[in-house]
Amino acid sequence: MADVFSQLYVQIVFAVKNRQALIAPEWEEELNKYITGIVEHRGHKMLAIGGMPDHIHIFLGLKPAESISSLVAEIKKSSNAFIKERHFSTFQFEWQAGYGAFSYSRSHVDAVCKYVLNQKEHHSRRTFEEEFLKILSDFDIEIGSKRIFDFFIPDEE
Repeated sequence: MADVFSQLYVQIVFAVKNRQALIAPEWEEELNKYITGIVEHRGHKMLAIGGMPDHIHIFLGLKPAESISSLVAEIKKSSNAFIKERHFSTFQFEWQAGYGAFSYSRSHVDAVCKYVLNQKEHHSRRTFEEEFLKILSDFDIEIGSKRIFDFFIPDEE
C-alpha cells in the first residue's frame, strides 16, 4: 500500500465559554504545553500556540488521518479536565462550543506563526470579536444565521 503525503496547515481558534477571561498568565504556558502534547501525541505537528485570557489560537501541521473536529473535541475535553485537575481556575472553566478552522499554504507559515505567537500585542489594537470577524471576512466565510460568540452577562444585582 502506498504512503500518504500531505502538507496541511490549519489555524484553530476557540474561546472560553461565555468569553470569560479565565486563562491566567500564571498557568497559560503550562496549558499551552499540555495542548501541544495532545496535538503531537496524535501525530500532528504544533507550529505555534498562543492566545489571550478568553481564547486560544493553535497553528499546526495536520495529519490527514484525523478530522479537525475530533482533534478539537479531544483538545477541549482533555485540556478542560487538566485545568480542573490542577485547580488552575477558581471559577467554573469550560470551553465554548464551536471553533474556527482556517487553512494556509506553505508560503504563509512564518506569518501565521508570528501572528499566533504575538496575540498579546495584536489584541492591544483589536478585540477578539474584531479579529475573528476579520478572519471570517478574509476567508470569505459567510456567517449567515450561525452563532459566533457566547458572551458572559453578569447577574444584575
